[in-house]
Amino acid sequence: MTEAASAATPLWPLVVYAAAVFILVGGILGLSYILGERHREMQTGDPYESGIASTGSARLRFPANYYLVAMFFVIFDVETAFIISWAIAFRELGKAGYFAAAAFIAVLFAILFFEGRMGALDIYPGRRRGSGNSRKDLQAGSTP
Repeated sequence: MTEAASAATPLWPLVVYAAAVFILVGGILGLSYILGERHREMQTGDPYESGIASTGSARLRFPANYYLVAMFFVIFDVETAFIISWAIAFRELGKAGYFAAAAFIAVLFAILFFEGRMGALDIYPGRRRGSGNSRKDLQAGSTP
């Protein structure tokens, strides 16, 4: 854009829209404060889910492997978005794009295989192969 075109672009629609949004949000919050119920019973602040009273604490401890598997899921999910965008532009990319995507997928499978071999995908590391907890190892007389 040239300087003349950018100077001639009106900003008043943006200002009107922003003002309308702030007025609407303020109005909704104000009405909910005015019309909302106010009560201070003992159970008002307690957690509540599906009509079932809570039992115990919501502060559960998850093993670190749970978060590791969650990170791998996010990583592979983002890579799926890359593959889908490649599939959309398949015709424009031609053979070079196909071989690049094939190499990308091969690297993904290599990483997944490596993670599996290293035990990063095992939620219960005590149950891995060769850990001494299998039925064959127990029948042979080894102790876990």
